[in-house]
Amino acid sequence: MRILITGGAGFLGSHLSDAFIARGDEVFVLDTGAIGKVRHLLEQPRFHYIHDTIFNLELLDSLAARVDLIYHLAAVVGVEHYVADPYETLNVNVNGTQNVLKAAYKYGKKVVFSSTSEVYGRNPKVPWKEDDDRVLGATTIDRWCYSTSKAVGEHFCFAYHKLGLPVTVVRYFNVYGPRLDKVDVGRLFTIFMGQLLRGADLTVIGDGSQTRCFTYVTDAVAATVAAGLNPAADGHAINIGVDVETSVLEFAHLMLELNGPTKSRIRFVTQEEVYGKSYEDIPRRVPDNTKMRTLLGIEPKVSLRDGTALAMKWFREEANS
Repeated sequence: MRILITGGAGFLGSHLSDAFIARGDEVFVLDTGAIGKVRHLLEQPRFHYIHDTIFNLELLDSLAARVDLIYHLAAVVGVEHYVADPYETLNVNVNGTQNVLKAAYKYGKKVVFSSTSEVYGRNPKVPWKEDDDRVLGATTIDRWCYSTSKAVGEHFCFAYHKLGLPVTVVRYFNVYGPRLDKVDVGRLFTIFMGQLLRGADLTVIGDGSQTRCFTYVTDAVAATVAAGLNPAADGHAINIGVDVETSVLEFAHLMLELNGPTKSRIRFVTQEEVYGKSYEDIPRRVPDNTKMRTLLGIEPKVSLRDGTALAMKWFREEANS
């Protein structure tokens, strides 16, 4: 098969590229970012890196015509980005997604759309099923622009599905592992990892009681591959994640334990100190992953302890290289 992955030079895209190359498929990555996370694939004759944007409509059209399956991962992600630049978040995540869907529809190519647990907002009813309500804050709060942009992208996906395009939406829950972001920014793991590498305190927002369900990248990729290859997934939104809750404070303690002797301690900070006034945290994020297990046939295999140890080892080696 020939696979197009927009945003394929990012964290999840690079691991997805690995999986399809390992299957013997041909992979085309369209990305505006650095090549660091896919550098190990550049010598592969079945891997093609195209440094360009999903706003290059002529290029996007030619790629959609050549491939069999499209994974649309290109997006503005990360709290620091969508709080700082809500316009770019909305533009890329909404208008860019329309570009990909239009090209796919022209040639009848299946699309797997990368969405997020953020679409559920702050719905207090957990675990979240795929058809549960979205509960969001005010439009004056910038942090909700990311959730909204991804939800609009989903609406476009399902609209195109009604027109006959095979589309599957996957909603990720706190995926982590090697190649995740730069340290000190992005997701919780890389923020804590950067602090550990510097011997600084781990900053926990509030009292750390907010929970997340951490999903190791190989489990997320297995489900993502299945979502593209299984026709039964067409027309569905599917939660991708483990359903085991871990509090932020518990996760901080786990990373301290796995790190070994360190000067780092846990320091509690206010949300405003870290993200300013334009951010609202979500107390609990828990997926109902029944569809992932039954429709895609994927059971998460990597425990939080094992996955965190593997990811920490990779980041330590990167820091020392």
